[in-house]
Amino acid sequence: MSALRVCILAIWLAFWLYWLIASRGAKSGARGGRNFAPGLRVAIVAFVLLRVFKVNGLAVHGAALQALGTIVFAGGLALAVWARVHLGRNWGMPMTEKDEPELVTSGPYRLVRHPIYTGILLGMLGTALATNLYWLVAFAVSAPYFVYSARVEEGIMASSFPCAYPPYKAKTKMLIPFVL
Repeated sequence: MSALRVCILAIWLAFWLYWLIASRGAKSGARGGRNFAPGLRVAIVAFVLLRVFKVNGLAVHGAALQALGTIVFAGGLALAVWARVHLGRNWGMPMTEKDEPELVTSGPYRLVRHPIYTGILLGMLGTALATNLYWLVAFAVSAPYFVYSARVEEGIMASSFPCAYPPYKAKTKMLIPFVL
């Protein structure tokens, strides 16, 4: 396994470890439980399948593509962590309601309404570009889940903040600035 692949794997492991540790300080939720996020489960299953079948047929060998992928990967995880830190105790498992919700529209939330989802998806896309294009399978499986979660959460936010959420939603995109 190349040094780049080992480094990216180690960063993913550190990212998810941080995510689990940071979740302990979140506000309690009115609905939903603290279980492994389904998106994380999807990513773990995809990773295990990729390792079990030892898929190396689509390994990335071009230095330019590896560099681009590494930048996308690092930028995506940095965005997700920035959003998580910015949310503080308001963070919760996907599609959960908080007991004392607060609408956060600053920091990365000025750019998109769901920067954590955007960041994780960029991390997966970057991993594919930097290491092995089979990671696009994990990206393709996770993307619909994140879009679904974002839509469910938007319904929760609209009912929790009937006056403040619609204008925020009108001026910011869901996942990709200026696009979606």
